[in-house]
Amino acid sequence: MTPPTKRLPQTEFIALMAMVAATVAFSIDAMLPALPEIGQALSPDNLNNAQLIITSFVLGMGVGTFFTGPLSDAFGRKPVMVGGAIVYVAACAVAWASSTLEVMLAARVVQGLGAAGPRVVAMALIRDLYGGPDMARILSFVMVVFALVPALAPTIGHYIILGFGWRAIFAAFMLFSITSLLWLMVRQPETLRPENRRPLSAAALASATKEMFAHDTARLSIFVQTLTFGMLFTVLSSTQQVFDITFGQGDVFHLWFGGIAIVAASASVLNARIVVRLGMRAIIKAMFMVQIAVTLLMIMITAADGPYWLAFGTYVVWVTGNFFQAGLTIGNLNALAMEEMGHIAGLAASVIAAVATIGGVLVAAPLALMFDGTPLPMAIGVLIASGVALWLTTKIKRPGDA
Repeated sequence: MTPPTKRLPQTEFIALMAMVAATVAFSIDAMLPALPEIGQALSPDNLNNAQLIITSFVLGMGVGTFFTGPLSDAFGRKPVMVGGAIVYVAACAVAWASSTLEVMLAARVVQGLGAAGPRVVAMALIRDLYGGPDMARILSFVMVVFALVPALAPTIGHYIILGFGWRAIFAAFMLFSITSLLWLMVRQPETLRPENRRPLSAAALASATKEMFAHDTARLSIFVQTLTFGMLFTVLSSTQQVFDITFGQGDVFHLWFGGIAIVAASASVLNARIVVRLGMRAIIKAMFMVQIAVTLLMIMITAADGPYWLAFGTYVVWVTGNFFQAGLTIGNLNALAMEEMGHIAGLAASVIAAVATIGGVLVAAPLALMFDGTPLPMAIGVLIASGVALWLTTKIKRPGDA
């Protein structure tokens, strides 16, 4: 008999997995207060280009998601997590020393590639050790921490920049990742036994991708999730500039963003309570309809040059609604895409996350670069994306439907 894999005490295990998973959110949200200073330092002739610092990281993470799951199935969980963390730390060091925006963006792409290792493989590691209600309970604790990081990260980033300058943000990323890396190496045993490993196969990944895109529900769900990520990344990339340049709230942006993140985090809790009763498709459709209505309202108020309090209040509600909508749709879209993919679940999960993330960046990057001092360009982009997403959602059928 093969001895069972040694487990850490559950509290320590949850804390470690939460810290590993939080690397991604910390790497994105703590950067937001730094974008104006980085823009002035590295792209003074076109400040909008600083927004690419967010989408370049997400692009790298999306590409990395294609490979980290299969790599961990072939070589074990710890080597891929450790290797990803080392790549991430090295890229942080390059970003810290960068003197041009081009070097910064290249470093951020590689940083995203490295972050994909711990992010994806942490979920597989949890699945190795726990199943059923125990796994759901641990994931819920991990996701609570993951949801709190976006609320705290901008404030942490704000004070790091205030005390030490924008380059210190990358030193903080390095410290955070090295701490979790050492903790993982010293305390967490490998969870995938050699006899359970599967050879790395590009053919299997290509076959899974082909099968998913041949299936109507999976294909449509991926397309809708891509548009949802596109809307989310557009708002995430541009919102600091809107708070600062449009509404003069740059000094307290981190507080506004933290409050928005806390409110939006409740979406996952709400979804868990209503999804069984209402159904995934109904929730997704309802959220896109609300998104369209609120976006139209904000466009009209902005175009009419409404009073400051009305324009700013509407914008805050709209940003909160975008994040809230993502919380009520992305998980459901994942579940829809996976409904009939149980036989290739691991590969399918990598394909869904990678395609939707990369596609979302391709939607968001040009929209964010259109910023003209108002939220109108990104609002119009979000309106079009949500309209197309709603239409595609109506085409998604239940298993067995004609």
